[in-house]
Amino acid sequence: MHIGCPKEIKPQEFRVGMTPNAAREAVHHGHKVTIETGAGAGAGFNDDDYIAAGAQIAESAADIFASADMIVKVKEPQPVERKMLREGQILFTYLHLAPDPEQTKDLLGSGATCIAYETVTDDRGGLPLLAPMSEVAGRLAPQVGAWTLQKANGGRGVLMGGVPGVGPARVVVIGGGVVGTHAARIAAGMGADVTVLDRSLPRLRYLDDTFGGQFKTSYASAGNTIDLAREADMIVGAVLIPGAAAPKLISRAQLAELKPGAALVDVAIDQGGCFETSKPTTHENPVYEVDGIMHYCVANMPGAVARTSTIALGNATMPFMLALADKGWRKACEDDPHLLNGLNVHAGKLTYYAVGKALGIDVLSPALALKA
Repeated sequence: MHIGCPKEIKPQEFRVGMTPNAAREAVHHGHKVTIETGAGAGAGFNDDDYIAAGAQIAESAADIFASADMIVKVKEPQPVERKMLREGQILFTYLHLAPDPEQTKDLLGSGATCIAYETVTDDRGGLPLLAPMSEVAGRLAPQVGAWTLQKANGGRGVLMGGVPGVGPARVVVIGGGVVGTHAARIAAGMGADVTVLDRSLPRLRYLDDTFGGQFKTSYASAGNTIDLAREADMIVGAVLIPGAAAPKLISRAQLAELKPGAALVDVAIDQGGCFETSKPTTHENPVYEVDGIMHYCVANMPGAVARTSTIALGNATMPFMLALADKGWRKACEDDPHLLNGLNVHAGKLTYYAVGKALGIDVLSPALALKA
């Protein structure tokens, strides 16, 4: 198979879809790999690194889209990239379709087979291709939240760990999954007073048993959530429903009940965001204010630490990429139901229920798509 990896063009996105190690593995498996020139520069990989791995270098993304059987990326294809997709081509990347009707329409119109990193599963019920970026984003959330809390950036002017005689920042993390757990650990490590909210009692028990000495846990009822939010200096939105739009946990009206200058860090912004007033931002202009509350809603947070993120993502995606290349998408998905869960679009049909529900589009069963 001919595997192509274009340079990411989303603003302030420095990651790359394939590392030189991933390229080397694919070449070793007998596949042709083409990387757009400069694609890895933001993550610290130059063209010579890819050439040494056996890959070829293309001068433009158009060359790659025109010739490759499978496109491997990081972020969802931008409008100009979607126009270059073609019938029968495989797209393997993050998609986050539920809050993005325009992208969904374009992918359906392309005739391509689109497999989303964020909905591939594993035998433990996890999301193995989302997990490494969730870990990165979770660990970044308190770091960027602490920056947002600085007075010069519009925040309350509160230091995360406080100082002797002055209490620490109060941090509420909504969602006790991968993002929330990592966010809580880092915030607690910075000295903050941290509470994690979740609706799963087994998950709360696990967090309490494992991290009881580091942060507190509480049940995420609507009343409890707003009670804790009123006292918080920072709120991290970390709720995920796989493939679906994120639930809105704090409304516009409730912003008036929060502390002036409090920081909302919405890690769920790729899926539409946890807060009613959330809207995607970039690393260039990451923060905005609504009713005196500071919002940090960067849609590609892991791109800020592009090298760490690229290597972590590459380690996770490589086995699935090789399966798709070695077997073709049909056989690979027949052999691995967890990879089949990643199938979101095929030949003009939507194949992921949560996206169809969010956008009001009829869905074709992935099992039927295999036979189409």
